[in-house]
Amino acid sequence: MTDKITNHYKMKNTLLILSFILVSCGIGLAQSNKGPIVLISTSYGDIKVKLYNETPLHRDNFLELAKSGKFDGSVFHRVINKFMIQGGGNAALGTIDDRPNLPAEINPKFIHKKGALAAARMGDNVNPQRMSSGSQFYIVQGQVYPAERMDQMSERSGVTYTDEQKKAYAEIGGTPHLDMQYTVFGEVIEGLDVVDKIAAVPTHQADVPVDPIPMKVTILKK
Repeated sequence: MTDKITNHYKMKNTLLILSFILVSCGIGLAQSNKGPIVLISTSYGDIKVKLYNETPLHRDNFLELAKSGKFDGSVFHRVINKFMIQGGGNAALGTIDDRPNLPAEINPKFIHKKGALAAARMGDNVNPQRMSSGSQFYIVQGQVYPAERMDQMSERSGVTYTDEQKKAYAEIGGTPHLDMQYTVFGEVIEGLDVVDKIAAVPTHQADVPVDPIPMKVTILKK
C-alpha cells in the first residue's frame, strides 16, 4: 500500500513538472511571437516582418505609414548586394522624406543580423542625435562573420556582443559595423530568400535598380 501511495505522488509530481515545462515553453513561444506583423509584397515575392514592441516610436510610425498606404507604390531605391536593400520614401522616386524624423531607439538587444529591419538616417555630421528617417527603412542582407572576426570588430567598435548574437552573425550573417549606429526595429520572419533576390538585381548609378521594384505593405497583425 505504501508503495502505491509513493508511486502515486511520484507520478503526480512528474505530471506537475511536465505541465510547468509545457506552460513555460508556451510562454516563451508567445513572447517570441509578440509584436505586429506586416507583409511587404514585391514582384520578387513576399517578405513578412515582425516589428519590435521595444521600439514603440518606430513600430507605431511604420504601422501608420502602412495603414495609410504611404508605402504602396514606393520602390526599393537603393540596393547593394551583400549589404542591404533600402526603400520607403517618395512614391515616385523612393528618395524623398515628407515626415518628421524620429528620435533614435537604439537597443543593444537588436543587432544588424540578416533580415533586420532598420531605419535609414542622415549621417552623424548633420544628425549627431542619430534621429531616424520618418519613412525610409532598410532590410539587412550582409554576409557571414566568424566569431573571431566579431571579437576583433568588438574591440575596435566597443560594442559588446552576446554569444547568441555572435552565433547569428556566424551562421546567417549581417552587417555588424552598423550596430548601435542605427535603430533596428524589426526582423524578417519569412522571405529572406526574397531579400536575396532583390539584393542581386542589376543596378546603375547610386545603386538604383535598373528596373524599379515597387512594394505594397499590408498589416497582418497589430
